[in-house]
Amino acid sequence: MLVTVLALLLLAAAGIYALTENLGNNVSRVPGAFAGIPEETRPAETSATTFLLIGTDSRAEAPTTGTDAAAGVDAGSQRSDVVMLARVAADGQSAAVTSIPRDSWVDIPGRGKNKINAAYAFGGAPLLIQTVENLTGVRVDHFGVIDFAGFQQMVDSVGGIDVRVAAATSNAGVDFHEGLNHLDGAQALAYVRQRYDLPGGDLDRAKRQQNALRALLSKAGETMSNPAGLYDLVEATSQTVSVDDTLSNGGLRDLALEMRGLRPGGVVFTSAPVAGLGREGPQSVVYLDDEAGAQLWAAFRDGTMVQYVATHPTEALAGTPN
Repeated sequence: MLVTVLALLLLAAAGIYALTENLGNNVSRVPGAFAGIPEETRPAETSATTFLLIGTDSRAEAPTTGTDAAAGVDAGSQRSDVVMLARVAADGQSAAVTSIPRDSWVDIPGRGKNKINAAYAFGGAPLLIQTVENLTGVRVDHFGVIDFAGFQQMVDSVGGIDVRVAAATSNAGVDFHEGLNHLDGAQALAYVRQRYDLPGGDLDRAKRQQNALRALLSKAGETMSNPAGLYDLVEATSQTVSVDDTLSNGGLRDLALEMRGLRPGGVVFTSAPVAGLGREGPQSVVYLDDEAGAQLWAAFRDGTMVQYVATHPTEALAGTPN
């Protein structure tokens, strides 16, 4: 599922302690997200803060990732339909978000080659974190997850989002016209879940994830000046997002202070470079470009993504994706 709003946690966290610590208590924790990952195998720490953000393919009508019961999701019960890394600079003024296609054919520790979204099903958050760290060389500081119902609730909490569509299309009974479309939560879900009838299939769907995230961040920025709207936004975030249990309420408070200056214009959106599409047995897979990927992940780690996209413009999110 395409739940790009996980990264909204980075912005909405800035409001949690401005309102009440009780909202911080509403954020459920994923227990043991880093359990069993050998420290000696992990990338070095940096001054930036990096989140691994995922959306699950749960079809539940009520949010499952925003409750304590769901925080300890049964490994193997869900696959991560969205995989994103979000890095916030130490000064809190800029950020980078990079999508990793869910069908990327990668090495999963102890499991051999498989799609990256299978790692969460095989071993929950720890195995997915280890897989992503091995792939990218980027250290994951925190982990967050949301599902279908949580995505809808958060879009509705900001009064819907505005996205631009390159060409008229439709999905799940929702029609999207060329140009600017205003979408409520259910319509936004149809938008980010569509892959058929898009030229690039899943790769275009990943671009829609980021387009929705960009729109949501923009609406969130507008909401920050409205106390009532801010409360609704942060309450929705706190009730629908689960984060790792190393992120305490005090940690949320620290993030709020660090990221209070982050604005949508300071966020760079990219996708992991792809070498091509293919098949592994009965599975359709995405082959990542290792050489180009090494350059991207180096820029991601070093905080030089602005310079990177200046020389690799095709990998940055376009103003009007498919």
